[in-house]
Amino acid sequence: MNALTRRSVLRGMLNGGAVTVGLPLLDCFLNDNGNALASGAPIPVRYATWFWGLGCDAKVFVPKTVGPNYDLPLEIASFEPVKQHVNVFSNATAYRDTMPALCHYTGWVINRTGTAPLNQTKRPGETIDVTVANAIGRTTRFKLLTATANGDPRLAMSWENQDSINNPVASPILLYQKLFGPDFQDPNASTFTPPVRVMARRSVLSGVMDDLKSVQARLGAEDKARLDEYFTSVRHLEHQFDQQLTKPEPIAACHVPSRPTGDISLAEDVVLQGRRHTMLSELLAMALACDQTRVVSLFYSESQAQTTKAGFDKTHHVDTHEERVDETIGYQPMASWFITRSMEAWVDYVSAFAKIKEGDGTLLDNLLITADTDQGWARNHTLDGLPALSAGRAGGKVKTGLHIDLKGGPSAQIGFTAMRVFGVDSSFWGTGSNRVTQPIGEMLV
Repeated sequence: MNALTRRSVLRGMLNGGAVTVGLPLLDCFLNDNGNALASGAPIPVRYATWFWGLGCDAKVFVPKTVGPNYDLPLEIASFEPVKQHVNVFSNATAYRDTMPALCHYTGWVINRTGTAPLNQTKRPGETIDVTVANAIGRTTRFKLLTATANGDPRLAMSWENQDSINNPVASPILLYQKLFGPDFQDPNASTFTPPVRVMARRSVLSGVMDDLKSVQARLGAEDKARLDEYFTSVRHLEHQFDQQLTKPEPIAACHVPSRPTGDISLAEDVVLQGRRHTMLSELLAMALACDQTRVVSLFYSESQAQTTKAGFDKTHHVDTHEERVDETIGYQPMASWFITRSMEAWVDYVSAFAKIKEGDGTLLDNLLITADTDQGWARNHTLDGLPALSAGRAGGKVKTGLHIDLKGGPSAQIGFTAMRVFGVDSSFWGTGSNRVTQPIGEMLV
């Protein structure tokens, strides 16, 4: 046999279909450091986003120390186990310029698109997860995946354009079925048989592509542009089918998880929401580890967080407006309690990636996560003093364990920095006062 590579297979036939038997991940398939394939191809770097609603109270959220070794105030005290992986950003601003102040909407839309919205139905541009997915996610089974722990699959916080929303999966069982159901090709399985159903769909799609080309030649400029967007989505579907019809290379980090047993109630009780969030986090982490996708987004809550606590008669959102600031401690104790639970969920999200061994490190080492919210202080709907978070080293491109004071600068700096990390070819991002031309230098290696 010739020199071995990860593409080395044993070939045969079964029931008229080509069958290949793959080899497991052997040491000779990696370089001497275990951080790349022997061929020199690097372990892929992935992107994730996370969202929580209703901001923070800066007095008990923002560290007093800037740079490394930052302190952990009350609302982020849970960061201790993952602090070395996490960057905290403070004092960012989402500039609405001449646009209206849309409560619980303007801030996060600017964070994720770089542009202030005119209203709650007009979506400006594509969201940052889509921008990065278009650069790194077109060769995987799913270009990107979105999920929400708040139980509402209608939550629209990721979109391709005005008319194309990436609705999130809210049920852990449904997400498991989507990822590891009948269409999943286990990269570490000993055999591979091309799925007949996918082969048939790929054949039909080839005919559709031919029809699309003939239709496009007869259209005006505006319709051609609209059809081109559709053509791009169909091309990605074609890539998905091709991926499912090709024997995947072995992936040591990929392990098919157990199917969730008994779906968690979709109620927004903080305990149930936390359990649902943990399950979704672990499934999304394994989706990345198995190279089913390279971009994921998880929303802990909606911007007007309706999270509840047993024995307490208000939702998190209502409490931010109605609870008085305790003059003795200087903040709203119950509102702060809810944010503290949100940050514990963030720790669970980061930990889900950190515990998966990959190469000579972990999945988190080959990942960048950015996390945002809708406002600074929820009581006053502020768009300044915005907090944000990041985690992961992005394959060695990003520094971690820092508190970075953005000093009132645009919150869009974080999204633009992510674009730079993933090689998106753009000299700027955002519009108006949110326009950014430089990444956050402190966090880049």
